Amino acid sequence: MIERTFVKENVKRLLIDEYFQKELVKAGYSHCEIRKTPVGTKITIYAERPGLVIGRRGAKIRELTETLIKEFNVEKPQIDVKQVENPDLDAQVVAERIARFLERGQHFRRVGHTAVRRVMNAGAKGVVVIISGKLTGERARTEKFMAGYMKHCGEPAEELVDKGRAIALTKPGVIGVTVKIMRPDVVLPDEIIIKDDEIKHEVIEGDNNGNIESE
Repeated sequence: MIERTFVKENVKRLLIDEYFQKELVKAGYSHCEIRKTPVGTKITIYAERPGLVIGRRGAKIRELTETLIKEFNVEKPQIDVKQVENPDLDAQVVAERIARFLERGQHFRRVGHTAVRRVMNAGAKGVVVIISGKLTGERARTEKFMAGYMKHCGEPAEELVDKGRAIALTKPGVIGVTVKIMRPDVVLPDEIIIKDDEIKHEVIEGDNNGNIESE
């Protein structure tokens, strides 16, 4: 029975994350962390523009809190808002940004190349941007924009690669956006770091009698 409880809680977390993605699009929503405490449920929201999450005089925070209580049955939610340190290295923020540009009518190639360039300029080890849907004609297709180094399979691809997904609603149809980023601080399992240790050199000198002295 405990397995059902875990599944139920994880489903609730996913639904809350989807709700935040829809409600906090303009705020540049990245992700949230949910932790249960003795006094309630602490929810930390990471966004590019925290001011839009809080709202005028805290109106948006109160609205989010009421929705969490009524629709998701969250016990005593306490919402904390933190700013994303570098939005160009956050896959979800980059994906949402690409989707908004596509909805405004910008060409997908220009948007893709610009996003890749900004991510790499921010110091990322690698980035992949995948845009799929009806991009120019009636037939749907997929376009990829890549730079740097990227892990595509295995455990490193699951744990070390930051992934983000977004949807752009355009006139021709729905366009899906997927972004994968390897951040600068990622250390790969096969990466070798050579440290320079201090090597003490022994100086050997000879005296006038031909004897060898060492210091």
